[in-house]
Amino acid sequence: MTDGHDDWRPGGRGHEAWFGAASHADAAALAGVIAALLPPGAVLPDIEVRRTGIRVGLRDRDLREAVSGAARTLGLTADPQVLQRVGLQIDSEDPDRVTPFWQAAAQLTDTGDGALVDDLHRRPTLAFARAAGTSALRNRFHLDVCHPDPQGDAVAAALAAGGREAFTSQWYSTLADPDGNEVDLVPGGPWEGESTADWHTLFGAMVCYPANTAGAAAAFAATAAGLADAAGIDLMIDLRPEGVVLDSGKDQWEEVAGFPDLAAAVQRAARDTGLVADNRRLRFVQLALDAVDIPVVREFWRVVLGYEQAPNQDFFDLFDPRQLNPVLFLQRMDAADVERLRQPGRIRLDLQVPADQLAARIDLAVAAGGRIIERDPAGLRHRLADPEGNELILRVAR
Repeated sequence: MTDGHDDWRPGGRGHEAWFGAASHADAAALAGVIAALLPPGAVLPDIEVRRTGIRVGLRDRDLREAVSGAARTLGLTADPQVLQRVGLQIDSEDPDRVTPFWQAAAQLTDTGDGALVDDLHRRPTLAFARAAGTSALRNRFHLDVCHPDPQGDAVAAALAAGGREAFTSQWYSTLADPDGNEVDLVPGGPWEGESTADWHTLFGAMVCYPANTAGAAAAFAATAAGLADAAGIDLMIDLRPEGVVLDSGKDQWEEVAGFPDLAAAVQRAARDTGLVADNRRLRFVQLALDAVDIPVVREFWRVVLGYEQAPNQDFFDLFDPRQLNPVLFLQRMDAADVERLRQPGRIRLDLQVPADQLAARIDLAVAAGGRIIERDPAGLRHRLADPEGNELILRVAR
């Protein structure tokens, strides 16, 4: 269940830990220690700095031990219950027929083992499974993908990979894979104004600054963390081998007073350091679910995912309070659409949690009106459904 230290759990590309912190700066301080612990020339592991803590993914056991010790010295507290990964599983009679569409539409990388992943490890993984007799009606789950490319280019790539256009407008295009599963492609673009010209608006405001060394990336992350703390605004700061990604989170660049000033300050700091933005690989992905009884269905997913309801009551968004996993939003479905309600879903959420959290999540799901469809005798993977039959794979992270 654990490896080397009780702080860590299997997950991601190795083992992961979450250390709670009192500020962005406190969390970023641990990222600086990690950069200093790496051998010369080594690239950074995946690190996510947040106002409330930091998630770290590492393969090396000795390095994990050293990071845990450094976290304790900095006054950070490990909380393995926070760790989870949210992805999607897509069923198809012929997965090889639909995978190229999703690779093009979501611009993900094929791992060769039935999954598509984001090179920056910031977006949900899509896994594909062979299943007989899948229904042809519209699925209740779909994806929204916001990208920095011209809308026509993204649509053309998805159509060339076997998709078809179900709807189009100047704001977005709905495309379907050969089985009828849908994705909404939404174009983004540069944030207008010279002071924020490095940033792109992709549902949220994002920017990526490549860095030449792990130390340079960690130093810039610390600067951005200090600016966010001074502004009193939450900022997602993700360190990757490719550099540092900064992200407002969905809608926050418009809804949070002062965020444009924070974005401008971050841009000035980056340019003063000699960093040049490169946003070509940035994307925003959110998961969408059609539901008849939105309050009941939303409560199931809020509980089982450990999410919170968005403050804006005009939207039915659920979000990860630590902004480590994708937004799930619900949209109203006509109760008269009985056949769609009855059909088994071709798309289901895939939730990975530490082994010692699995039983508690099952209990929460059932208490919120869910039901268990299939139990794994080994206790590693279970299939559940929400009150309207939308499915969830709940499994142990490995």
